[in-house]
Amino acid sequence: MLQGTGSNVGKSLLVAGLCRAARGRGLKVAPFKPQNMSNNAAVTADGGEIGRAQALQALASGVAPITDMNPVLLKPESESGSQIIVQGKRVATLRARDYAAYKPQLLAPVLESFHRLTAAYDLVIVEGAGSPAEVNLRQGDIANMGFARAARVPVVLVGDIDRGGVIAQIIGTQAVLAPEDAALVQGFIVNKFRGDPRLFDSGYEFIQTHTKWRGHGLVPYFPDAARLPGEDAQDLRRARPVASSPGAVKIACLALSRIANFDDLDPLRAEPGVELVLVEPGQAIPGDAALVIIPGSKSTRGDLMFLRAQGWDIDLLAHYRRGGRILGICGGYQMLGRMVEDSQGLEGPPGAAPGLGLLDISTRMEPQKQLGLVQAVHAATGLAVSGYEIHLGQSQGPDASRPFAMVGDRPDGALSADGRVMGSYLHGLFHEDAFRAAFLASLGVSVAASSHGTEIEATLDALAAHLETHLDVEGLFSL
Repeated sequence: MLQGTGSNVGKSLLVAGLCRAARGRGLKVAPFKPQNMSNNAAVTADGGEIGRAQALQALASGVAPITDMNPVLLKPESESGSQIIVQGKRVATLRARDYAAYKPQLLAPVLESFHRLTAAYDLVIVEGAGSPAEVNLRQGDIANMGFARAARVPVVLVGDIDRGGVIAQIIGTQAVLAPEDAALVQGFIVNKFRGDPRLFDSGYEFIQTHTKWRGHGLVPYFPDAARLPGEDAQDLRRARPVASSPGAVKIACLALSRIANFDDLDPLRAEPGVELVLVEPGQAIPGDAALVIIPGSKSTRGDLMFLRAQGWDIDLLAHYRRGGRILGICGGYQMLGRMVEDSQGLEGPPGAAPGLGLLDISTRMEPQKQLGLVQAVHAATGLAVSGYEIHLGQSQGPDASRPFAMVGDRPDGALSADGRVMGSYLHGLFHEDAFRAAFLASLGVSVAASSHGTEIEATLDALAAHLETHLDVEGLFSL
């Protein structure tokens, strides 16, 4: 189990790389994260949802993602409350203080999922959440040492030298751990090093001497991590932009406060002919954007209010009047309509809110979540599209008679009469290479023959090679 000295120290990436390295050695390997918090979920083959980081780690392992790989997923809906997903299914929406009391009940399904994986695989690599140094959260913990103790899993602690203070991060974590927890730690990794590694020789030795833990390696910063799907919205902001070619077409995406399932953007960001701009709160939508994307949201009405507070509703109307195009995906599609009604309070207080009125549809929230992998056909081009649905609510109205796509015999989404405003419930649209090329061609982007999936696979291979070079992978697996 890899635990971190804090959030964003690189645990997810290290697990993905180690999974690919284990696969390369002929091991049947699977990832596991007892508890994750993210609105960027992946839909699994067994009809549930897990954190997207675990889906990437499953890809690195060469196996299909299943709900057992992330049995508890917390999806924030407000500053103080989250939707609770257990083994792929929603069970409750709780405030943080109520979740603390509820959490001990979740250890049983967590261990059940873990033991199913250990029975089916040669190796399971576990990722912690946050840090075990948050000892105020230790009681009832299922994410770090509470899980490790219950499952009797050896732990390796990961520190992030890029943010500074890594010696104190690692030694300080040991200092605050209970002796029984500290006894589970079998070593440490120093991650994200930049520069001459010999300059840290004495620091590395200092950590080993003071903790009596074995060092498993100093990992240089891996810049191509930006080519892999991000786990949360902060990854979008930290990602290294792909160099755009001269004359690149600008696509703007609104950074909603509850942005969800934004993996739709990854293939666009990787295209040299596209300049993908994340429009932050307080910023205006660029006047030279050819397309504005309103992404998915965990709280459609809440983000409608947020969108209006930024003045983006006015910018969107101006963009449309200039001849620009707009694409709403999932919650963004719902916002484009005339009304969003949530009489049962499924995404917040009961009520209704007027939409942007750019599509002649209305949405009603319903308790039954649409959740599943889909194969569809884009109505305008006849091209195949693969993706997933993960939403509450049904949208109907005159513009829905012009569907964006067909899922079998079922229409999906809507188009305005002039075709410049588009909405769809399908996530992952742009991962399909032929559809992405045709869609971007309609914006004037010439796309070179490329496969986004192939690029991700190549990056995972490079990550595994990077870790094989700089980590004692043999020593880690021998634990």
